[in-house]
Amino acid sequence: MGRTVRQILTIFGGVLGIAGVFQNLHALKALPYLNGLGPDRGAILLGIGLIGGGLIAYILGPWLINGASKTMEWGESRLQKTPTQDLLSGSVGLIVGLLIAFLLTSELNGLGLVGVLIRIAISVGFGYVGLRVSIRKKDELMRPQSWLPRVKHRVNDSVKPKILDTSVIIDGRIADICQTGFLEGPLVIPGFVLEELRHIADSADVLKRNRGRRGLDILNHIQKELKTQVQVYERDVDPSLEVDSKLLKLAKILDGKVITNDFNLNKVAELQGVPVLNINELANAVKPVVLPGEEMVVHVIKDGKESGQGIGYLDDGTMIVVDGGRKFIGQTVTVIVTSVLQTAAGRMIFAKLKSALGAVELSEA
Repeated sequence: MGRTVRQILTIFGGVLGIAGVFQNLHALKALPYLNGLGPDRGAILLGIGLIGGGLIAYILGPWLINGASKTMEWGESRLQKTPTQDLLSGSVGLIVGLLIAFLLTSELNGLGLVGVLIRIAISVGFGYVGLRVSIRKKDELMRPQSWLPRVKHRVNDSVKPKILDTSVIIDGRIADICQTGFLEGPLVIPGFVLEELRHIADSADVLKRNRGRRGLDILNHIQKELKTQVQVYERDVDPSLEVDSKLLKLAKILDGKVITNDFNLNKVAELQGVPVLNINELANAVKPVVLPGEEMVVHVIKDGKESGQGIGYLDDGTMIVVDGGRKFIGQTVTVIVTSVLQTAAGRMIFAKLKSALGAVELSEA
């Protein structure tokens, strides 16, 4: 293959040599030191051009072939690494930029070499600007619906796509929420989230591996057994971003909401103006309201941090701190709620033993 290309370059060099000599043939014939070539010096000069051009091309052939091969390999590797979305949007921007440059420089033909240089400079500048702007605006270019003015409507707001975070998939409560029917609109599972789940499921750590497999089982359950529309978004948003940043950017592209139970992701999303549905906030919101003075039955299972305290839990996981309940560990007692504390981690209920309160009231009487 290399020998064939070298032969073609030699022929091409010979043709260029002939063309160069032929273009300046009259000037070369007029040179006094070439008069000794005789009346056939024109043919001799063309032969010299043919042999000289071919010889130069033959000598430089390996270097030219090697350089062209490396350039093509470099260009091919860059094109393979560049996302298809960037290639399409960049091509559109480049074409538009060159078209604008052509229209602006169409009147510069009469300026000679200066006009050619100006046209080249303007074409390069507009082409580069069009390429860069289109790549930066690729998300909008690939979504024609974003060109239209956005009309806010409360009905449409409830059916926006819901994008699942890795943490909320592993948590598993999203399947129960889907089963209740309170969550409307399609569930979007990004491809990079599935890839992260796969890596977790293949982890050498047993705990991580079990969490990853649980997340994959939850997705299969939602997709196959529940009447919920599930879409897998295969296209990568930006390979250079982390998973959380990709989620927020995807939510902006799809005009959707992110479902998560990650506290930090929730805060970053609020700063960027991305709507978030937090599972933990939902769980706290649906917990039953408990008021001071209410009577409850609690099973004390362990001791608390303070002296004499016992700890119990409601069915929804709410922790109850029973004052004086340490000696009743393993027993079910009746308590009276004294106060309720709402924290970022959830709700805590403080209570006292009903029997102790009854004894105090009798002693005061």
